[in-house]
Amino acid sequence: MAAAKLKVATVSLAGCFGCHMSFLDIDERLLPLLELVEFDRSPITDIKHCGPCDIGLIEGGICNAENVHVLREFRDNCKILVAMGACAVNGGLPAQRNHLPLSDILQEVYRTGHGLAPGSRIPNDPELPLPLNQVHPVHEIVKIDYFLPGCPPSGDAIWSFLNDLIAGKEPTLGHGLLHYD
Repeated sequence: MAAAKLKVATVSLAGCFGCHMSFLDIDERLLPLLELVEFDRSPITDIKHCGPCDIGLIEGGICNAENVHVLREFRDNCKILVAMGACAVNGGLPAQRNHLPLSDILQEVYRTGHGLAPGSRIPNDPELPLPLNQVHPVHEIVKIDYFLPGCPPSGDAIWSFLNDLIAGKEPTLGHGLLHYD
């Protein structure tokens, strides 16, 4: 009888989707990975909510109320939660706005500056996620079990990290797999 596959969920929060692109850089190694895991919520499956999973991979920081909700859903449903990439680990590029008041940013983008729609109203629709005053790394919101740094981490680093987790080993990344481009 075949061993049960581990369930893996992934999500991109406030980031650029670069970590998911690196995940796809696993290339042909995705096929043997699919022999070991089944994807739950992920851009690969387009499932909208995280069910019970063994491993959750979080890309991106936390910049709005929806990000907080999704991250808490992952923590509630994933046995192991991994912060993947600089935005999840330390806020990354989105956190560069943290030194400015949110109200000033919204005024510049929507009202006075050369942003998306100068002279328009600042959106205030209940369908839009409420922006937070600061961008946060994910560990400031929930307990994170592992951190996979990089911007983005390489496909090789993700492959090695996942294989260690799947094998029940403590993930280790050697000098050649960690880089910050």
